[in-house]
Amino acid sequence: MPPEVAWFSALCDDDYEYLGVPDPALRSSWEHCRDIVERAEAAGFDNILLPSGYDLGIDAPAFAAAVATATDRIRLLLAVRAGELWPPQLARQLATIDRIAGGRLTVNIISSDLPGAPLPSGPRYRRTLEVMDIVRTLLDGNAIAHHGEFFDIELEPPSATTVSGRCPPFYFGGLSEDARECAAAGADVYLMWPDTEPAVAAIIADMRGRAAARGRTLRFGYRVHVVVRETESEARTAAARLLSRLDAVTGEAIRARSLDSASAGVRRQAELRDAATDEGYVEPHLWTGIGRARSGCGAAIVGDPDQVLAKLLRYRDLGIDAFILSGYPHLAECDLFARYVLPQLSAAV
Repeated sequence: MPPEVAWFSALCDDDYEYLGVPDPALRSSWEHCRDIVERAEAAGFDNILLPSGYDLGIDAPAFAAAVATATDRIRLLLAVRAGELWPPQLARQLATIDRIAGGRLTVNIISSDLPGAPLPSGPRYRRTLEVMDIVRTLLDGNAIAHHGEFFDIELEPPSATTVSGRCPPFYFGGLSEDARECAAAGADVYLMWPDTEPAVAAIIADMRGRAAARGRTLRFGYRVHVVVRETESEARTAAARLLSRLDAVTGEAIRARSLDSASAGVRRQAELRDAATDEGYVEPHLWTGIGRARSGCGAAIVGDPDQVLAKLLRYRDLGIDAFILSGYPHLAECDLFARYVLPQLSAAV
């Protein structure tokens, strides 16, 4: 099967012409984020990530429900934070949005701390797994009798159902031991942030083994930024331009404001920056400069169309089934990637 290729709608005020320099025209709004989704659908992307944040941007579930009525084909990868809603309420919400979308909903489960109510890693991921188990059971149309560490629930399945009558697939990421165990037990697609090719291969092998020990299988997704231009020189110049107005203090403030700023995944992105060349490249065409101005996914594939395609296909050969891509500004880079790379990547087998 060809890989799934997704784009990203900047619901959390994460769209820039120059990283770290706010632009009122690129701030999260219904109109701007809707335009990104519609552009991605017209360009031929399979899915679109709708991220979630507490104090930045706009509400992801409300946006998903609205943009579902403005689109016809593209799937919606809605980010939800485990523990934010009572799981049966979350199940009804997801079923309703899937109905509005005509069965196009997919779900990115985030095991985030709740503001003012932090949990250590172990309990937090155990809570996330309970949420996934409850929501999956209910959306698969089954009654539930769940007596766990965090939830004590006995319910019939909700009257609101998804179009398929089944739970949408759960996309889930995390590098810590607790996160990996949670993903192996409850996820459908294990998401990775940018890393070197040997590291990606090692993570996939580890996660396959963990899932197999539970009688399960996983698909694998890769979340990365892209900077593609007609020539490698133009792409590297465009990447450098993104950072040309960023100062270190602003970059540190942007990274620190994220709830996951101390996670294992964020630490790994910092390690990649530390290991990179003076120009920010940690291996050919993998540029870590993006991470100087954002927490989380902190690297980009940079190059001409053939180089970017070849890099993505090497990840594909390692076992990646889904690519979730983005670039700055999101509308412009969506067009460039769709023109130069998407047709060849979507046709790859």
